[in-house]
Amino acid sequence: MREYDFLVVGTGISGLSFALKAAEHGTVAVLTKRKSENSNTAWAQGGICCVADPKDSFESHIKDTLEAGAGLCNNEVVRTIVESAPKAIDQMMACGINFDRQDDGKFALGKEGGHTQRRILYSKDTTGKEISNKLLQAAQECSNITILEDHFVIDLITTEKLGIEGENSIVGLYALDESTGQILTFRSNTVILCTGGCGRVYLYTTNPNVATGDGLAMAYRAGATVANMEFIQFHPTCLYHHDLNNFLISEAIRGEGGILIGKDGNEFMERHDPRGSLAPRDIVARAIDHEIKRTGEPCVFVDITHKSKEYLSERFPNIYKTCLSVGIDPANDPIPVVPAAHYQCGGVQTDIDGRTSLSGLYAVGEVACTGLHGANRLASNSLLEGAVVAARALDNAVKNKSHKKKISEQTIPEWTSGDAEDVDELVVIYHNWDEIRRLMWDYVSIVRTNKRLKRATTRIQNLRHEVQEFYWNFKICSDLLELRNLVETASLIVNCAQLRDESRGLHYTLDFPETQNSSPAQDTVIKLQKE
Repeated sequence: MREYDFLVVGTGISGLSFALKAAEHGTVAVLTKRKSENSNTAWAQGGICCVADPKDSFESHIKDTLEAGAGLCNNEVVRTIVESAPKAIDQMMACGINFDRQDDGKFALGKEGGHTQRRILYSKDTTGKEISNKLLQAAQECSNITILEDHFVIDLITTEKLGIEGENSIVGLYALDESTGQILTFRSNTVILCTGGCGRVYLYTTNPNVATGDGLAMAYRAGATVANMEFIQFHPTCLYHHDLNNFLISEAIRGEGGILIGKDGNEFMERHDPRGSLAPRDIVARAIDHEIKRTGEPCVFVDITHKSKEYLSERFPNIYKTCLSVGIDPANDPIPVVPAAHYQCGGVQTDIDGRTSLSGLYAVGEVACTGLHGANRLASNSLLEGAVVAARALDNAVKNKSHKKKISEQTIPEWTSGDAEDVDELVVIYHNWDEIRRLMWDYVSIVRTNKRLKRATTRIQNLRHEVQEFYWNFKICSDLLELRNLVETASLIVNCAQLRDESRGLHYTLDFPETQNSSPAQDTVIKLQKE
């Protein structure tokens, strides 16, 4: 039994930002199922939004965010996060994080789809890696923070699960130590989920392999409210190449003048939106999907050949180098791209301070649904949300002294595997994993129909039963845990999609192609029903 004042799950910008601040108030354990540097944050290319140009304004950033969110954003949340950006950037720089600057010392500012001004701070085209590395270094040097790699959190422990009457509250979690196979029990009244998203639920994704919806699934199983999981953002431009099937071609390429073209060399975005290649991501992804289906070609292209090799290698060194490695020179060759699952705009429902419906449980970053993104995320708002809400969550936890409350005297039972056996046929797990991802891509991706969603529901229900049988009959391993979370997440996406009888933002259905005019627009809310 291990006890900490704070338990943080995840080592991206949200988890590490929270941990560094929480360490001033108590002991912190940061658990991650792989290595610390393996997070969605580390893969982020574009940058982080902040109003830093005299021509720009908070009001303009707020307006762009609301417009991208298709009427579903929480206005108060949007304003709070946008206006908190300068302070968040200052705190990052205090940790040694560097953003590119112009010759005059001012921030170099990028522009991406949906933005009317340049307001994206970046570090070349590996902004996330710069942020991740510096925050991780600071956390590793902090004596009050214990980072536990290869610790896969299985489930949250709540008072309700322990049979304690009253408000359902967090008291800890169970985690698999993958290096030993031992399942450990952690006690704390304050647990912060910063587990990122669920891109791996789809066959094609820009996400790292760790993005299997773990935090979302475990929060739902514990009784937390989930909202708006039908809104899965498909990044319009994932590199189309058989050797690199999840490499992202940053939207910043289009921000610097890149144009989307077909195989015939002609632009096509003007037919879909007056903003052309810099329209919001939902519009661009649907337009590319339409062009691919219309022409029968496997991909479209981003053309930035008007820029020199020197410029591209300086501004986008990682993208340029990676493209060259597979025989594509962006200075001479249009880059082949296709849409791929990228970001979940829904998640565990929280307030602006990251508080969930379970006392003591916070969710921050992509795993959470604060109301910032609405029905479609504005590019590069995600890193900002993680940094701002992490700070607010810590302030809330300290103010309410949740981490100092005495944990129930009732004993938390240690994990027992009972008569469970070692998994005898991993091929079954891999088959189910593959089937989930393929059916989600075929039935629940960029364009949906009621018939496709119904078919997906039937098969996912069967898969859930199969996975549950595996879970209870075999000893825990990481592959089984990821499959369990993956099928739970897939089910939540499909269920939310079936509840929305309209097309809005990222959710587009041929059965209800119009957006309802109800004001305010309604969230899709789901909570586990007690049996």
